[in-house]
Amino acid sequence: MATLHLICGLPGAGKTTLAKKLETELPALRLTPDEWIAQILTDVSDRAELDRLRDPIEAIQWEVAAKTLALGVDVILDFGFWGREERKEFRHRAEALGAVVKWHFLVVEREELWTRIAKRNAELPPGTFYNSEEEFDKWWSVFEPPTPDELESNDPIAQ
Repeated sequence: MATLHLICGLPGAGKTTLAKKLETELPALRLTPDEWIAQILTDVSDRAELDRLRDPIEAIQWEVAAKTLALGVDVILDFGFWGREERKEFRHRAEALGAVVKWHFLVVEREELWTRIAKRNAELPPGTFYNSEEEFDKWWSVFEPPTPDELESNDPIAQ
C-alpha cells in the first residue's frame, strides 16, 4: 500500500528541505509546486502570475500523485496545507485511492520563520520566490494550525 506524505507548514518552516530528505530516504516521488512554477514563470517578480499558476500546478501535481499512488509508489506533496478544509480534502482523496496518509507538520515560531524568509530573500535559491513581510503577516494570520486529530495517520499498523 502506497503512502501519501503531506507536508504542512508556512513558508520558511523547512517543508521543502524535509520533503527532499524524505524523497531520498523513503524513496518517494516529491512534488513541490514552486519548483514547477519557477520553470514556467517568465518574471519571478510577477506575484499575480505566480499566484495564478499555483492552483493549476497543484491540480496537475495531484493528478501525477494519484496515478503514482495507484502504482504503489509513495508520494510527498509539499503544498503547505494551510487550511483545515484543504487538509481534509486531501486526506479523503488519498483514502479513496487506498493510500495511507502521513502528515508532517513543521512548527516554527513566527520570528524564526521571518528570519529564515528574510535570509532566503537575500539569496533566492532556484525554485524560490521573494516574500515580503507584509505577505508573510497575511499568511500567518490565515494559517490554521492542524489539530492533533487531523494529524493522525490512517495507517492501521500505526494506530
